[in-house]
Amino acid sequence: MVIPATAVFAGLATAIALSVLGWVLWPLWRGRQWQWAAGVLALGVAGLALYRVVGTPDALQAEVRANPQSLDEAMAQLEAELQRNPDQPEGWALLARSQAALGNAAAARDSYARAVELAPGVPDLLVDAAEARAVADPQRRFDATAVEWLHRALATQPGHQRATWFLGVSQRQSRQPAEAAETWASLLGVVDAATARSLRVQIDEARAEAGLEPLPAASTTAAAADAGKTAATAAATANALTVKVALDPAFAERVRLRGDATVFVIARIPDGPPMPVAVERRTLADLPLEVVLDDADSPMPTQKLSALQEVEVFARVSASGSANRSEGDLQSAPVRVTLPATAPIELLIAP
Repeated sequence: MVIPATAVFAGLATAIALSVLGWVLWPLWRGRQWQWAAGVLALGVAGLALYRVVGTPDALQAEVRANPQSLDEAMAQLEAELQRNPDQPEGWALLARSQAALGNAAAARDSYARAVELAPGVPDLLVDAAEARAVADPQRRFDATAVEWLHRALATQPGHQRATWFLGVSQRQSRQPAEAAETWASLLGVVDAATARSLRVQIDEARAEAGLEPLPAASTTAAAADAGKTAATAAATANALTVKVALDPAFAERVRLRGDATVFVIARIPDGPPMPVAVERRTLADLPLEVVLDDADSPMPTQKLSALQEVEVFARVSASGSANRSEGDLQSAPVRVTLPATAPIELLIAP
């Protein structure tokens, strides 16, 4: 039996088209294997029938040339699929993550919002969507919608760590430091000791803003463990950063600064939320100093230095004792660092 050439061309075209479609849209079809298999069969038969009526080999070559050659093209196909079939929360979430990765914060915010409309009870999705709204905001603030989503995530999954952290951030942004401190304190019993140590710094700052005493000292065992942290052990942590900080000597000669003024050495995500991913607190009297920032210095339970590819590092002399910038603070020029860093980062605090 001789198979007609037209049938061969048609079968090849259908296979190529389905391969491309499957590669681009597979995340949308996860969990729908039976529907997907049925769709493949139906598309194959329909493609063959359509080709027998109107197809040509030249048209097949044009179809091959339409294969996506980049992430932008793949995203365009994904967007087109979502325009045809918009009731797919996984697709909108996938699109949002891709847009965020490309730096399009506003588009990511809107795509996450569509996903939440379709799947309003998924905690991780709600938290991602809330974070996207904050990243897209010029002031990096969690607005009322974002806060409502965080509360909904916590109602669905009590103790959700990222939701708890971001809720505390939103409370502090809203000048509710006592509430923020209480929210963050609920994480102390569920995070590891190193994260808890850094988290206590944020809690004590919030408590100080509220006029409250610092938290009671950590247990002797925990304090001893913290004291045992050395630069050598910290340097073994993935993406650990050695940072050298000095005060401009000419400026130091002209003005008198209190030796007990607080100095923060901070690493954060470039162009991202203002919250640090690693922070160490020292005093002006310690300058010049050298510190090692690593995962143990992260105040965010779910955001670690070791997971990042790039950070912005700077040092700040805080008049208020808070890591949040305020009037009268002195700050070094920020330095963007690709991780892992191969040399110490040098910062100079100057007016």
